[in-house]
Amino acid sequence: MPDIRHVLFPGRHHLVTAFQAAYLADLLAGRVRDAAGEPVTCAPDARVVWAVTSATHSGTRRNPVPAHRREAMIEAVTARAGLPSLVVPVADVPPSPRFAHTVLATAELVLGAPLTPADTVVACSTPSVAALYTAEGFRVAPVEDGAPGDPPRPWDVLERMVAGDQTWRTLAHPDAVAYYERYRLDAHVRLVHTDPTVQDDGDLTETRDYATYTAAFDDASDRKWAQVAPHVVPGRVVDLGCAAGGLLERAARDPRLAESDLYGVDVSRHLVAEAEHRRAQGVFANPNVFFAQRNLLLGPVFPDRSVDTTTTIALTHEIASYGNGRADLELLARRVFAHTRPGGVWINSDVLGPGDPDRVVDLVLEGDGDVPPRDLSGLARDEAAAYVAGLAPAARFVQFAQDFPALSGADVDVEWVAAEPGVSVARTSLRTAMEYLYTRDYTDSWLSECHERFCDMTGDDWRDLLEGVGFELDPGSGPWRNEWLVENRLRVGAALHDPATGERVPWPDTHVLTVARRPLA
Repeated sequence: MPDIRHVLFPGRHHLVTAFQAAYLADLLAGRVRDAAGEPVTCAPDARVVWAVTSATHSGTRRNPVPAHRREAMIEAVTARAGLPSLVVPVADVPPSPRFAHTVLATAELVLGAPLTPADTVVACSTPSVAALYTAEGFRVAPVEDGAPGDPPRPWDVLERMVAGDQTWRTLAHPDAVAYYERYRLDAHVRLVHTDPTVQDDGDLTETRDYATYTAAFDDASDRKWAQVAPHVVPGRVVDLGCAAGGLLERAARDPRLAESDLYGVDVSRHLVAEAEHRRAQGVFANPNVFFAQRNLLLGPVFPDRSVDTTTTIALTHEIASYGNGRADLELLARRVFAHTRPGGVWINSDVLGPGDPDRVVDLVLEGDGDVPPRDLSGLARDEAAAYVAGLAPAARFVQFAQDFPALSGADVDVEWVAAEPGVSVARTSLRTAMEYLYTRDYTDSWLSECHERFCDMTGDDWRDLLEGVGFELDPGSGPWRNEWLVENRLRVGAALHDPATGERVPWPDTHVLTVARRPLA
């Protein structure tokens, strides 16, 4: 059997353990047998090929460390351990029976030559993955096989670190520990793993249609920028909840901000990745545009008194919905106040709850309200979207009355009252009526939208919150009614009536714009 010239070591490699380094050294030295019990004889010039999988995916619990950091850590460990090595980044791909082929094809592209069963042994500790390489004809060296008494695998060590168990430092390779400390990766990984608002794959929700979401945000960016631009203070400008960068694209064209640094911050990995892609395509006229995936609620993103303008557009209702309600909005306000320079501003625009949310109203809706709701949780997103989109306004409210309280945690109290044929009347609170009317047209991401509460805050609530943390409100701050929304969305197939008099109830204010300024003193 010819000597082995490559040891293919696939994995996400967020941490390198002392055991792995010792095992690979033994493997290169011919002191290891493969899974079949046969000795592995390596050539004197044999090298370890570290296939860093999920290299295009970071900032999530599944992949907390960016690929370039993983690669640098591997280089630091292998240089000290004397392991001749090459690193091959492999793009993140869905689970597939062709995964081994994907890794091998990527390695061939990067290295300029194929890895073959004749000259390569695969070091792998995951049986299901090892089976894929076996099917390709490769011998497998088992590394950690999970037997009792075996050392913990890298992911187990990383989870010890997240839990604060200091034994991770003795299990990880010393140079991996030093690298983590140098770049404070331990704090970063712990932050990603303990963020209560973000799913494992790096977002607030798993049921959002990003194409629709991004397109809707971009379509509204001209209007939103026209609203906030007069209040922006040049300097360091931060857009929290930047999505794919639509607002900053407009800001980058503003001559007043030509010398400003523009920062986009979003908790969603998907949206930040799209924003970075747009920057690479030259979309932003200002070269000083930067993006980061961060959650401001878990810790400051910018130093105190360092930001001139913060914008939050259609963000605060998401923070309240996916977090701890008003308590998280107060935390956000304190964080923004802390990083705002004296004289700087926080400009917030979002949907608003009615000023008298508990008022009982009759929500008059077209269609039949006797249609029973369906359980949509088992449907694909496009199937759920098609079903909800086909419902008349009254039947869609029935579906909403099931899904909204289950997903958002809000109370919904509805009484159906007699109505004329073709019309249904739901007697409910003004808050519930407006929650439904704000939500009902977003069928593409129905379950995601039903997780969000739009009416947690009134105009008075915003004034009290902002002034309570130290901001002063500029003139013009406060609630307003979006007449386009009223004419084109809210009143389509729907009306509000007073239960006692039968008279129409005026549409409440729908949005809030606050320009909160940190005093100079």
